[in-house]
Amino acid sequence: MDKKEKRKLARKRFIPNFLTVLNMFLGFISIGLIMEGEVVQAGIFILIAGLFDVFDGKIARMLGISSQFGVEFDSMADTVSFCVVPSVLVYQLYVAGLPPVLGAMYSFLPLMFGTIRLAKFNMDQNPEIAKSYTIGLSTPIATITLFAYLFFNLEVSGDHGDPRTALVLVAILGFLMVSSVPFSKFPLFSFKSGATNSFLLISFILTIISLAIWQGYVLLPLVLFYISWNIFRWMAVQRHPTEEIENSFEIDKNQS
Repeated sequence: MDKKEKRKLARKRFIPNFLTVLNMFLGFISIGLIMEGEVVQAGIFILIAGLFDVFDGKIARMLGISSQFGVEFDSMADTVSFCVVPSVLVYQLYVAGLPPVLGAMYSFLPLMFGTIRLAKFNMDQNPEIAKSYTIGLSTPIATITLFAYLFFNLEVSGDHGDPRTALVLVAILGFLMVSSVPFSKFPLFSFKSGATNSFLLISFILTIISLAIWQGYVLLPLVLFYISWNIFRWMAVQRHPTEEIENSFEIDKNQS
């Protein structure tokens, strides 16, 4: 590879890597916002970080520059935005009435289970092959679910929600992250042409608009439906071989 080709490749890699950096930066900012009590702003930044996390990999595959470095770098960013941030959120909002050690242990759960989930993902990941599902709940979805619980309660009752319910939710999300349940990737559209991708892209855009308008009323039902639907589908096919599980995810793996 000559110098011109190397420079061209470096320019291509800049785009997805820059999105990964933005993901990490928004996670870093969210930590400070949570510690200052600005949890709603932190949640909005995490939602945006989740979008960056979706598009960095899709853009890398579209440009044909997927690499192991990209996978590892993305996981480092996810550790900040979707492992450290939810742990800080739990510590700040939901463990005040617990003994210090127990509160710290509960707060540590998102970070512990999240990093285990990311490590397992990296071990099984082939950057050249896009699958339509992942094993275990992804760290972005788990974190967004926790913020969705917060947003919903702020809309309905004006508070952060019952800490006991929140801690149960934290434990369930932690278990799902390291479980063997296959979860379809969300969103499932790609930048390729085709009726299916066009429909999925339009659905994704409409979802974002709905979130902007109705916020907490939409986000929590949406993520709970997504989690429940994947669990029930897994329960229906768990006795079948892996090929059957892959076939149950109707979106072609090459479209992700």
